[in-house]
Amino acid sequence: MLGPPSVPARPRCGAGPSHAVSRRAAGALGHTGRMRLFAAVLPPAPAIEELAAEVAQLKKLPAADRLRWAGRESWHFTLAFYGEVPEETVPDLAERLARAAHRRDPYELRIAGGGRFSDRVVWAGADGDRPAMRHLADASSAAGRRAGLTMDDEHRPYTPHLTLARNRVPGLDLRPYATALKDFTGTAWTVDSLALVCSHPPSRAWRAHSRGTKRWGRGGWGTEARGRPFPAP
Repeated sequence: MLGPPSVPARPRCGAGPSHAVSRRAAGALGHTGRMRLFAAVLPPAPAIEELAAEVAQLKKLPAADRLRWAGRESWHFTLAFYGEVPEETVPDLAERLARAAHRRDPYELRIAGGGRFSDRVVWAGADGDRPAMRHLADASSAAGRRAGLTMDDEHRPYTPHLTLARNRVPGLDLRPYATALKDFTGTAWTVDSLALVCSHPPSRAWRAHSRGTKRWGRGGWGTEARGRPFPAP
């Protein structure tokens, strides 16, 4: 039988070298006692490298320098968005996510294809066991509701996507980017972990919500952290 994960008593958003948070933003977060959290699948390094090579080609397209490109350290597939979460709720949420993960089998996934949301966002898609990923997303949302959070995605169809770039330039056509991504197919990997991620809106910084990588069960699920540990409470 799989055992429960260890959960930090007072986890915090942190800042590493590539995720700098301004003192003003960090201070505001500390005063509110809330974190902007979401559950996500984080692609492994080989998948990130393959996608980075494709993005390098996208950046050669006309007007690519007018888009705001997401850094590779922030690439992820969101499972459930929790919004602003009180600090005292986080341990319960993390524990419920771990329970949800224990009930799921690992599944195969690859980054493949892509598209656009109108002329606002360029994204990469996912291929593989999409039903398993949808079930994991549903379980992640349910974990949030059971932790007392208000979730607004209960009746929204889940479409896995990885945001590559955002556009705020009126009239800039994103169709060439979607077309270029259409035939991209990355190498498959086995998804056997999920992450609870803290993002800080003022600086777009994000941090995995954990003090390290915690996996449990042979071939089973675990929680995963990316980046340096959070500061000690």
